Amino acid sequence: MNGFASAADLLQALIRIPSVNPSGDPGTDSTGEKQCAEFVGAFLDQLGARVRFDEVLPGRPNVVAPFPTDRPGKPTLLLAPHTDTVSVKGMTIDPFAGDIRDGRIWGRGATDTKGTLAAMLRALQELGPRIATLGHEIWFAGLMGEETGQHGSRHLAEQFRPAFVLVGEPTQLDIVHAHKGCTWMTVSTHGRAVHASTPDLGSNAIYAMANVIEWIRDGLAPALARIPDATLGSPTVSVGTIHGGSKTNIVPDHCTIEVDLRTVPAQKRTDLEAILSEGIASAAPGSEIRFAHATALATDPAHPLIGLLAAAGGGKPVGAPWFCDAASFGAHGVPAVAAGPGSIAQAHTVDEWLSVEDLEAGVAFYRRFLESI
Repeated sequence: MNGFASAADLLQALIRIPSVNPSGDPGTDSTGEKQCAEFVGAFLDQLGARVRFDEVLPGRPNVVAPFPTDRPGKPTLLLAPHTDTVSVKGMTIDPFAGDIRDGRIWGRGATDTKGTLAAMLRALQELGPRIATLGHEIWFAGLMGEETGQHGSRHLAEQFRPAFVLVGEPTQLDIVHAHKGCTWMTVSTHGRAVHASTPDLGSNAIYAMANVIEWIRDGLAPALARIPDATLGSPTVSVGTIHGGSKTNIVPDHCTIEVDLRTVPAQKRTDLEAILSEGIASAAPGSEIRFAHATALATDPAHPLIGLLAAAGGGKPVGAPWFCDAASFGAHGVPAVAAGPGSIAQAHTVDEWLSVEDLEAGVAFYRRFLESI
């Protein structure tokens, strides 16, 4: 298992294990993280970690592995990449080939985030028995479900409060200490269907939704733009989908939109839901609203381990408009950041790749950081 000659070999092996998140249209029948988790668990077991599989959803486990330590009472450091990938639908390359050409490793997850997964595992392999002597007790978690719902990180964060969490994401080695959260809102309006030749006898649900969209565009969006965040900028909102009606000659009795609202740490979930509910009810009385949330992250950039990450070759502390598993731990007061090789610009692309050079730089970065703590 641990006989890989290089980090590139290890990443190729990980790419060749499909672990597509089953949400939506995965583009393949090979979904779920179980096989990838078992591979990672076997690798960690051979490094001496105490491996367990924690099934968060049916057939979809976290793999969690604390390493032995030479003395009790050390603070705990959790390394936490995720094992799932996004859909492979529409890819222009073989998503699971893991080919190397032009100095790049190609395939789904190469950047997001099997690249950081491979780099962390390789760094731990290079440290070997020295892991036990580090200044922190080292834990590793391959987290399921990051791409939809963050079920794996939320589950582990409820059980375990490490002193610090380093999440693997493609940040070009910058240290993401803050990122936006997200509120997804599904709004449904209702009308009364009649023949389109007598629309005055019915009630048009699409017209009602037009009022909602107008309020989002002309009322909500400008209000959000006036909420400052020095690191992340202002919150944003976008209507992403709309579905309504059944036939051209029938006045529509239903319409639904899905809305993406990127939030900043200062926004409180209950206050936000109240503002949204009030605005939509005013625009279209009788509307139905459903909410789902992902938490924003705000870790103090002055944390001493962020300084050690920078000294190990990481970039500057930055904010990000996307969100990741770090926020699940931050929500419980645990300092957490994301840092890793590769660029977010390559994540989710139809021809996803990570350069061998960036992968090897990630291995060196993680190893130097671990040696410094």
